[in-house]
Amino acid sequence: MTDRRSSVAAVDGRESLTFVLEQRIRYRYSVPVTNLRQRLRVVPPWAHGPQRRQRWRLSVDGVQSSRTRTYLDPFGNLTVDVAVPRVDDAVEFVLDVETSTDRSGCHETAVDRRYLQPTRLTAPDRALVELTSGADPSDVASICARVHRSLDYEWGVTGVRTTASDALAGGRGVCQDYAHIMLAACRSAGLAARYVSGHLTGEGGSHAWVEVLHPHRRDSWIAEGWDPTHNRRTDADYLVIAVGRDYADAAPLSGTYDGAAATNTLAVDKHLDLV
Repeated sequence: MTDRRSSVAAVDGRESLTFVLEQRIRYRYSVPVTNLRQRLRVVPPWAHGPQRRQRWRLSVDGVQSSRTRTYLDPFGNLTVDVAVPRVDDAVEFVLDVETSTDRSGCHETAVDRRYLQPTRLTAPDRALVELTSGADPSDVASICARVHRSLDYEWGVTGVRTTASDALAGGRGVCQDYAHIMLAACRSAGLAARYVSGHLTGEGGSHAWVEVLHPHRRDSWIAEGWDPTHNRRTDADYLVIAVGRDYADAAPLSGTYDGAAATNTLAVDKHLDLV
């Protein structure tokens, strides 16, 4: 991945940054498979706070035919379903996106009380409740710092089905585990919070963080981004792709195929540049 910070422009007195995301997602199969159904949440929303999508294109390569359906899921995420009758060897999804943003911080969002409720992945146990015991719910920085200290970052010891309580008990995990623990901590303290998947400049893989949602007007909240993996507030270096109650709502990739003897390998190549 590259991260070139070569140019910015001023819009309404604020710095405007333009990002180009190029991503190649390649599945290779050990034997031919049929009836592939692939779901992709890899395209940024049309708008998220100051972030605006300018253009996007997704192509399906390596197969003779495919059908795509694009829609917004229940959380407003742009979702692409791809159907492929047969894959002989490999299929590749090639994404090209341009977005713009500025360095403004918090933003207004509609009230959604689903973000107050625990999920299977974020249900709090005693240890999760005790993690924020005595913390001021308005001091989100303190909650984020406690979550950050609760885990050692280690790849390969947890998976997409690992719950916040299991990750906390093990003391090791990756960004989605930090996010799930912070979601559980915030919700148990009475704070609405949502999972965010996307990209952070300077990192090769995808990333996950949290938006804490503070009461504002009767029908709106103020969304405030926090990254417990790095123990910091989010800023213009974070590119939002999807949101939800937890990872399951915002998973970038999921799918099925027919072929009992088949195995597959996944390779993702990503370039996120400032232009």
